[in-house]
Amino acid sequence: MQHQSRLADQRQQAALRQQAAGARRAEQAQRAAERAQLAAERASEADRKRLEKAAADAHVAAQLAEVDDLNADLRGKYETLDSLLQATLDVDDFVDLEDLRVVVVHPPFGRPDLKRPFPAPTPIPDPPLPVKRAPEEVKSLFGKKKKEAEALAAVEQQYASDYYAWQAAVEALPARRAEQLQKHSEVEQRRLGQLTLETEKYEAECALRETEAAEQNEALDQLITGLGYGTADAVQEYVGIVLANSVYPDWFPVSHTAVFEPATAELAVRVLIPGPDSVPSIKHYKYVKATDEITPVAGTQKDTKERYAGIVHNVALRTLHEVFEADRRGLFKGISLELGTETTNPATGRPTYIPFVAVATGRERFEEIDLSGVVPGMTLEHLGAATSKNPQGLVPVAPGGVRRA
Repeated sequence: MQHQSRLADQRQQAALRQQAAGARRAEQAQRAAERAQLAAERASEADRKRLEKAAADAHVAAQLAEVDDLNADLRGKYETLDSLLQATLDVDDFVDLEDLRVVVVHPPFGRPDLKRPFPAPTPIPDPPLPVKRAPEEVKSLFGKKKKEAEALAAVEQQYASDYYAWQAAVEALPARRAEQLQKHSEVEQRRLGQLTLETEKYEAECALRETEAAEQNEALDQLITGLGYGTADAVQEYVGIVLANSVYPDWFPVSHTAVFEPATAELAVRVLIPGPDSVPSIKHYKYVKATDEITPVAGTQKDTKERYAGIVHNVALRTLHEVFEADRRGLFKGISLELGTETTNPATGRPTYIPFVAVATGRERFEEIDLSGVVPGMTLEHLGAATSKNPQGLVPVAPGGVRRA
């Protein structure tokens, strides 16, 4: 009993030791799991922060890229506005009116399929003559003659039936062929009818194009003739064509009107440009990271004022240059030009015209100037022009300030 008691005690102690060891292992596993969970949480947090940082960096990069685009667009606009005069110096502004002559080019006929006849149907062939087959041989000796007679009768009966069917088919053949031809004829008639309609429509469109071209060419001939005689209408129309070819940005439209006086051979031109509000007053754009905003940095009043004044002076000289260069016939001896803008009068609320430049110059005097190396404002002063002291501020020219150059 004592031995058994000791064995039981030993087994109990061993079990307790095993239980304690298991508890320790479980505790160790739990701690390991907690460490793993903590590591996982830390790793997840790090990944989240990494992703958040990457997203933030990408957003900043996108904002900076947008800033670059805005600044590139702004630079492009400023370069265009600052080079309005230079842009025309490499262009021959003469318009050869013969280049405006209309040569009619007709499109191809839209339904060529209607010109192809519908294929004729395959003719219905004659039915083959029936063939009388030989009766089957009777091999049995019993009742042979009777069976041979029956076989022969069956052959004759079948032949007669085949013959009557053939005869009926032959008799029906003309009607079938006529019906086939009739259907083909109907299809062809529909095709020809549709072809007639489409041809008439096409020829009418061609005739209209020919008529319109003839009218335009006749008007062109009258313009060329009138220009040869120096008539006011022809000269004004030609100048309108020349100035219509003067390309300005869509966002800075410039319009012109011209009046020619044959008695003095002088052309009066009025140029209308957009107001100061159409020209950006921004120096550049920048991204403010603290507020996550793209904001414009305003240019100085001096830069804005000088830029708009430069535009005014450039457009005035450009117009004089284009018109004089285009007049190879020497139809006008001089040009009087007025350039301004339209705005709303704050006192009346109505549209009002404000002149910025008034200049009159003769051809010879103007053609002495090399426009590729001038300061436009000084050139206008050299020509005796009256110019606004502050076009940006919508200050008009002083009345009576023009001197004939």
